[in-house]
Amino acid sequence: MFDIDEELKKIPEKPGVYMMHDKSDAIIYVGKAKLLKRRVRQYFQSSANHSPKIKRMVEQIKWFEYILTDSEMEALVLESNLIKENSPKYNTMLTDDKSYPFIKVTVNEKYPRVLFSRDAKHDSNRYFGPFTSAHAVKETTEFLSRLYKIRSCRRVLPRDIGKERPCLNYHIGKCSAPCAGLISMEEYRRGIEDAIRFLKGSHDVLLKELNEKMKSASEKMEYEEAAMYRDLIFSLKHIIEGQKITEDNTQDRDILGLAIEGRDAIVQVFFIRNGKLLGRDHYHMSVAEGDDVADILSQFIKQYYGGTPYIPGNILMRSVPEDAEVIQEWLSDIKGQKVSLITPQKGTKEKLISLADENARIILKKDAQKIKLEEARTTGALKEIEALLGLDDIHRIEAYDISNTSGVESVGSMVVFTDGRPRKHDYRKFKIKTVKGPDDYKSMEEVLNRRLKRLTETADSFGKTPDLILMDGGKGQVNIALSVIRNIGLEIPVAGMVKDDHHNTRALYFNGKEIQIDKQSEGFKLITRIQDEAHRFAIEYHRKLRGKTQTRSVLDDIPGIGEKRRKALMLHFKDIDRIRGASVEELAEAEGMTGKTALSVYQYFH
Repeated sequence: MFDIDEELKKIPEKPGVYMMHDKSDAIIYVGKAKLLKRRVRQYFQSSANHSPKIKRMVEQIKWFEYILTDSEMEALVLESNLIKENSPKYNTMLTDDKSYPFIKVTVNEKYPRVLFSRDAKHDSNRYFGPFTSAHAVKETTEFLSRLYKIRSCRRVLPRDIGKERPCLNYHIGKCSAPCAGLISMEEYRRGIEDAIRFLKGSHDVLLKELNEKMKSASEKMEYEEAAMYRDLIFSLKHIIEGQKITEDNTQDRDILGLAIEGRDAIVQVFFIRNGKLLGRDHYHMSVAEGDDVADILSQFIKQYYGGTPYIPGNILMRSVPEDAEVIQEWLSDIKGQKVSLITPQKGTKEKLISLADENARIILKKDAQKIKLEEARTTGALKEIEALLGLDDIHRIEAYDISNTSGVESVGSMVVFTDGRPRKHDYRKFKIKTVKGPDDYKSMEEVLNRRLKRLTETADSFGKTPDLILMDGGKGQVNIALSVIRNIGLEIPVAGMVKDDHHNTRALYFNGKEIQIDKQSEGFKLITRIQDEAHRFAIEYHRKLRGKTQTRSVLDDIPGIGEKRRKALMLHFKDIDRIRGASVEELAEAEGMTGKTALSVYQYFH
């Protein structure tokens, strides 16, 4: 039994992260503190002036745990990671998982490349962006390749110089062919430096140079070359037009705007690089009750900038978070340069924040209906299921299914839905080990035993207790699950999907009785989606194993036939029947086959 008062006395006065758990052991809140003892005790002091949100949360806390860190900054990083991993009910969450393109210059290579990149990292390469348009990135990299003749191949240079002839890009004027030694490293790198200057915003000088070259070529009546410069000038102007000038200041900055309505918020971000607006985008936040502007922006900054490869020197916003000093230290540490959180009160910068706020309000108003529909089919549907079954606080639902063909290669699937949405990285597959033949009950018993015993053995997603288990069947399946749960010493509610004659769900079996469910309700639709997903996942795994078994039983048991020759035979003959009917000479025609292995295959089938 966890004695909260006693455990509070044991907390050290050190920095760290604390996690609050409810009766089902789910993490409902994650927080950080400079002094853990003081911060955690505040939640349980009757005299504390808590917000309604905190009061409701404290009522649900059954136990807590904490992790000590060496500094408040380490606590901030750990807090951010734990929030992303566990999606606690009372934390404000960034719900968008967007990936934006960058331009990557591989300056760590002897002969660098300029590439489109989504997998940007904190490494020795240089990244420019983010861009909100993948087309803009591809257009820019294409322009730089034509202008500076930069390679895009994966050859390792200078190691591979002279090993192969120049590729097509050289012949169409898009590469200077360093692979063939047709340009020195020094000259090639000068082109890369010019490309970097362009990406940093030095457009006017380049435009002037191209105009002069076009004019010179035209005067010499080299009209083909003049036309090439004309096309480059047109491309350059098109790229520049996509970047709206905001001010002369050359510092990089992000402008954060915010609009809140109930439990939803939109954060609008303007990406300003070298005084130019490269793009803008918005992010949806699921707001914890009672959080104000500063709280929401604090959570956004920690969750967003903890995962983006580029952090600007300044982040401007309406209200600086309470933990701004620690956040600045953390972001500066990641960037390797000073990062400042700023709240301008007047002037151009304040007007930019107002513009971002206005954009956020417009988007929130426009997306309100979409947000409501999504809420109805997820959290709204969960509330319907809770009311139907008389349960509270359902967040994590697990559903199971068995798939086999006459008992061959029986497999089980486990799918997970959190707050009404599939959580695919928590899905699990089970290859049935102890059951022979088509016995779905015994197979399900094995799957549940293997899964539920892991609750006390691991800290990964298998260590999370489901709030509800859904079985793809009625009384029999439910009783199997309850028996496993009781034997392990757990208490988890289990509901079964009762089918009609067409194998469609018509009711739920729960607590020993059938409960009718409205087929038009969002709750029913969610149950159907979960059921279909469990079927799909099990069948997909079963087909994969069955395919491997069929191929292996026919070819891999033949002496001398390994994976490469098996693939070669299948590519050459297309199916097993043609291999079975082929002569020794025909078998030897497949790639990698010898007379000996061809004879081995022939004798196996005959």
